[in-house]
Amino acid sequence: MSFNDLDYQWFQWINQYADSVAVLNPIMRFLAQDAEYLFYLGVIVYWFTRRNDNRRMVAQALLSACVSLAVSGIIGHFFYRDRPFVTHHVLQLIAHPANASFPSDHATGAFVIATSIWLYHRKAGKVWLALAACIAVSRVWTGVHYPTDVLAGALLGLLIAVCMHQWLKSSTRMQAWLSACITIYEKIEMKVWPRTKKHSY
Repeated sequence: MSFNDLDYQWFQWINQYADSVAVLNPIMRFLAQDAEYLFYLGVIVYWFTRRNDNRRMVAQALLSACVSLAVSGIIGHFFYRDRPFVTHHVLQLIAHPANASFPSDHATGAFVIATSIWLYHRKAGKVWLALAACIAVSRVWTGVHYPTDVLAGALLGLLIAVCMHQWLKSSTRMQAWLSACITIYEKIEMKVWPRTKKHSY
């Protein structure tokens, strides 16, 4: 049995739940299509806590996401793979263009941000990683990715987030550049949206 055959067997095992456990399909549709917006919202909320560590975390997450999605696009171009619904009969729950399937951009993006959060906030990061895993599973459940697509995306996002974190920690030049960018932004922010002064009584 070839690796592709085994991957398709794994795909069928997960995708068949769209029929046998159809009660979960609305949740899986939400996870597959819209749950990524929770990550966008999370990044915005962390940024506007106005804590320096959170702003560094968000900056790192966005840099990591840009790199990982660029790498994902390059991999998809040179190792093109059709989506499951192109070559097989599947239970497809969401509409999707028939573009490159490998690796999964949704899994890549979710895991790169979740891992970036985990590197700064272990407890909260575990929740984000769990959400990223649910998104990855939902992409197979809804019939738009093979299991190895989401596994590769998850691994790519995780590795790039960790590498970016280590690089930023070890590079004094990058730390200085990042601090300067945040400082410039905060000066502008203070003019547009000043902090509420605390009064002592």
